[in-house]
Amino acid sequence: MAQSDTHLAPAMPFSPANDSGARAQALPANIEAEAAFLGAILIDNRVVEELAKPLSPTHFFEPVHGRIFERILQLLDRKAVVTPVTLKPYFESDEALKALGGTAYLGRLTADGQGLIAPRVLAEQIYDLALLRELVRVGRDLVQGAMDTSESVEPLEQIEAAEAALYKVADGAGGANEAKSFAEATRTAISGIEKAFNSGGHVAGKTTGLDSVNQRIGGLHDSDLIILAGRPGMGKTSLATNIAFNAANRLLTDRELGLDPSKSIGAATAFFSLEMSADQLATRILAEQSGISSSALRMGKISREDFQALSFASQRLSQLPLYIDDTPGLTIAGLRARARRLKRRHDIGLVIVDYLQLLQGSGRATDNRVNEISEISRGLKTLAKELHVPVIALSQLSRAVEQREDKRPQLSDLRESGSIEQDADMVWFVFREDYYVKGREPKEPGPTDPPAVVEAHAKWQEEMERVFGLAELIIAKQRHGATGKVRMRFEAKITKFSDLAPEELANYSYDLEE
Repeated sequence: MAQSDTHLAPAMPFSPANDSGARAQALPANIEAEAAFLGAILIDNRVVEELAKPLSPTHFFEPVHGRIFERILQLLDRKAVVTPVTLKPYFESDEALKALGGTAYLGRLTADGQGLIAPRVLAEQIYDLALLRELVRVGRDLVQGAMDTSESVEPLEQIEAAEAALYKVADGAGGANEAKSFAEATRTAISGIEKAFNSGGHVAGKTTGLDSVNQRIGGLHDSDLIILAGRPGMGKTSLATNIAFNAANRLLTDRELGLDPSKSIGAATAFFSLEMSADQLATRILAEQSGISSSALRMGKISREDFQALSFASQRLSQLPLYIDDTPGLTIAGLRARARRLKRRHDIGLVIVDYLQLLQGSGRATDNRVNEISEISRGLKTLAKELHVPVIALSQLSRAVEQREDKRPQLSDLRESGSIEQDADMVWFVFREDYYVKGREPKEPGPTDPPAVVEAHAKWQEEMERVFGLAELIIAKQRHGATGKVRMRFEAKITKFSDLAPEELANYSYDLEE
């Protein structure tokens, strides 16, 4: 394999105060390796299928090589055979290629066939050198930014930006800031459609574990910010823990079945709990999966059979790709840094934050809570796009709900900032009518009470029976489809949401609002 010290452009030196004797180092690159690799593909198109690392045109140092590789991928995508001859029409007017000898250069790429000896090694070297060049760029920007001592500079913001940039390098995102070609975007879209097709036509993203919800929204889509809101007692955290368990359990099950994790609709999940401790969340999930009430678990009021069921559930749960961070008082910058680390170490595919109002901003907007919440919601949306995962953020609602006769939440009830609604791709509200009906219970009639008291209590009991154990997930905003309601079953004893039984679906399904 040919090695080269020849480089097309010098790197900017790291020292901001270079003396005249300092020598600028060349950017790391191997032009001959790029040429040999392209020659190997043109001789044997199957080389592309055997790559250990995903190469993109931006990983090539020589721009002409990047354009050749991009055209090769486009032709292979059309099931065409790619050779110097089939490539020729696309490069006859390429000015940069003319400087290298014109379209005859395409034939010279295949002249000696050296690349066929070790194409995977060549590809890895091209990839690694691209990451090193990206690291040089990040380091240069980092030094230049650190030398800026003006009052407008926020050091903590610079640190967060540096960590984000380094994460992209570590994640192999050399050239991540480049615009994507439509062909590349189309391939990503087709991949998502294929996943939805293979799942039976319902789930394009990550599963919620609730079929009725999956059918309504098509699963949790990558890069989406989902706001899950509700008044206290509605079950926001319960639904979030249910979804966290269901997504992680689906990934674990698919792994055990030997399915490629990239084709699974499950996801390793990061749960940032700013309200409850990790052991409290674990107790909730144990209660859900063992069928034993969480209050009985906390007080130890369980039978031997219950303990055996609990032991069995805990064995399964211990293998889950579910990671709980219960650090209190996290800033949005701190949460994003921790999420990046979890993505790098455990390849998380879903982030849940409980809850948004307990996060802190950068500190500049502490005198204005609305601005701070706006900063936090933007930060969560940025995190979703940066990690390319769905982010579910729980949120409080204002007390305005309690003033209305109909207690169902509306978008205007989102607390403290309209930017939450603006930044969110989906907004969900959890509503349980039985919670409010239970609070309206009239006096229990005694033997001497008049018929009106007995009738009032009987009417209340009838209403309670109608709504008991039912919950609504109100989809108030959805960029990908219509809004509406999904009705579910809620078992308060074990804080578990589930789909309605088949016999109930005739009366309770989901309502659409186009």
